[in-house]
Amino acid sequence: MAKVTAFSTKMILNIRGNLVILDSPKVMGIINATPDSFYHGSRSLNETEVLKKTELMASEGAFIIDIGGYSSRPGADDLTEEEELNRVLPHIANIRKRFPELYISIDTFRSKVAKEAILNGADVVNDISGGELDSIMFDTVAELQVPYVMMHMKGTPQDMNKQTNYKDLLADIFLFFQRKVTELRQKGLKDIIIDPGFGFAKTMKQNYQVLGHLEFFKTLSVPLLVGLSRKSMIYKALETTPEEALNGTTALNMVSLLRGADILRVHDVKEAMETVKLFNLTYNN
Repeated sequence: MAKVTAFSTKMILNIRGNLVILDSPKVMGIINATPDSFYHGSRSLNETEVLKKTELMASEGAFIIDIGGYSSRPGADDLTEEEELNRVLPHIANIRKRFPELYISIDTFRSKVAKEAILNGADVVNDISGGELDSIMFDTVAELQVPYVMMHMKGTPQDMNKQTNYKDLLADIFLFFQRKVTELRQKGLKDIIIDPGFGFAKTMKQNYQVLGHLEFFKTLSVPLLVGLSRKSMIYKALETTPEEALNGTTALNMVSLLRGADILRVHDVKEAMETVKLFNLTYNN
């Protein structure tokens, strides 16, 4: 039987001039300003819906709100830069005005969207492509000096399901991050977070292989974000739907924490916070 290990992290992020110590796992709440995200419950298009959902997530303990205007589900339609900006900027400005102390992340792989979002009140850039889909993304985040979440993905959301061939899955992902972290450090960026990219250019078997070896990536000495909330690796394995995948999500979130996750990116903040509380009672007392 494999040994289960709980990792204690003392890494620090500088967010908006505040030093955040990751001595306990944090929760990132998902808000999709899109009409076609894979989970219907995450879609929020109008101002009232977004603010109401933000207020709920904040009250439940969300550390950060992640807002995106480009659906990255497999086979999603492409979207122009201007359409993406029009979807997210008003919401970011509204959230910043209504909840001045709350941290906001912009979920985008486009440097222009990232920069405009930061200038309008966002604090963190969350890039599903790890800089692969925009050649100046690294220069942009280095110039802005904001925390940067870089996810592992091959291809694009339109063709990533065909990009699942690896020489050595874990080694390939590790080398991807090692190269990217080095490049970002050379550009002067200090606050880097990695996300192994569950569901992105990976089969179900590969997703579980990565999950079972998350601790492999802790040697990079940067915070680790895990986002597997209600994804197909859960609901297809359980022969159900995204709407019925909360229990499976909670189970795998605990596995993620045991394997070293520092941040959980989720649709359901309350349940994730309960998972973190029970984890802390067991391992951080």
